[in-house]
Amino acid sequence: MPSKKALVRRPGPRLAEGLVTHVEREKVDVALAVRQWEAYVEALRGHDWETVEVEPADDCPDAVFVEDAVVVYRNVALITRPGARSRRGETAGVEQAVARLGCSVNWVWEPGTLDGGDVLKVGDTVYVGRGGRTNAAGVQQLRAVFEPLGARVVTVPVSKVLHLKSAVTALPDGTVIGHIPKVDTPSLYPRFLPVPEESGSHVVLLGGSRLLMAASAPKTAELLGDLGFEPVVVDIGEFEKLEGCVTCLSVRLRELYV
Repeated sequence: MPSKKALVRRPGPRLAEGLVTHVEREKVDVALAVRQWEAYVEALRGHDWETVEVEPADDCPDAVFVEDAVVVYRNVALITRPGARSRRGETAGVEQAVARLGCSVNWVWEPGTLDGGDVLKVGDTVYVGRGGRTNAAGVQQLRAVFEPLGARVVTVPVSKVLHLKSAVTALPDGTVIGHIPKVDTPSLYPRFLPVPEESGSHVVLLGGSRLLMAASAPKTAELLGDLGFEPVVVDIGEFEKLEGCVTCLSVRLRELYV
């Protein structure tokens, strides 16, 4: 049967020092960020997700963005090698967490780099963003691990945002959504729905028609609601200052052997 476990990692004291690439640096209120993170975790739990807290990595300012440290397909975990050297200390705790959950563990090795935020799974299609944080060797290593399991790996360009999932995510029916000014090549996706706000591009599938979304995208929430989906809205404003979104604050594990 499907599993509903989500890896999360509490924000550390150095969160405000997190990397920014495509946005101007703003002051981050760490105490407020912790409260927003707790509300995000509670939203997952409130929709029947069991959250598994990864051990803190307080020396790594970006460690709260736990999705970047691992990609999971079926029951196989690929521990990433982040494109930003300062983030490579984040992976050890995540590796321990997925191993305890019974995943088969693989690793990206030098010279490969791969950030989990560059990977969007739509059924058995795995889109990988080739851009600032993920290189060709990282894509090749992901392909070598997941294609034998039945994945179809598709490489797409990313140049306008930090990660692929900063630009696009997918609805439960497989339709890819994105804010056109931030998407390199919308025509690469068989079904694509433009949304009116950049942060509206980011949804987490909670189950059924429920979509976890940021409060900063009210027009998109209205659009998706009109299409029959049920937006579940959370405020993650402090993380958005660091180019974070609802997807990167957790790793959803849907196909564990349970």
